[in-house]
Amino acid sequence: MPARLHLQLDPRSGVPVYRQMMDQVKYYVVGGTLRPGDQLPSIRELAGALTVNPTTVVKAYTELEREGVIEMRHGKGAFIAVQSRALSITEQESAVRRTARQLALEAGQLRVPPQRVVQIVREELSRIAPGDGATETEPVKFTVVAGG
Repeated sequence: MPARLHLQLDPRSGVPVYRQMMDQVKYYVVGGTLRPGDQLPSIRELAGALTVNPTTVVKAYTELEREGVIEMRHGKGAFIAVQSRALSITEQESAVRRTARQLALEAGQLRVPPQRVVQIVREELSRIAPGDGATETEPVKFTVVAGG
């Protein structure tokens, strides 16, 4: 598991911030980056890192718990639920392809050359996952990028 999980929040996206948090945590779970038993940051810690109101994190965690993605353990925190499952390679590629299709559509509408789009994607991938050689025993840490 990489040492850092990247959460990107865009308050201008039209999607509520708590929903953006939920979706990204779910992607990390189904993608296998977060595994059953992994601990998430405390509500206060995550709210501070994301510079959002703690009630926003509470709402995200409450909904994730209701959906069976996480388990809240009184006095201990939030953990990835035991019954959560990772996506197959085919399912992962399908999810990425949907996003890539949207990116391709927007880039075409903006008349951004395909070579430039590929270059931008590579740059963003290296910024998010620079290959820091983390081991599976390291604790999960979140990094945050605000905006789009």
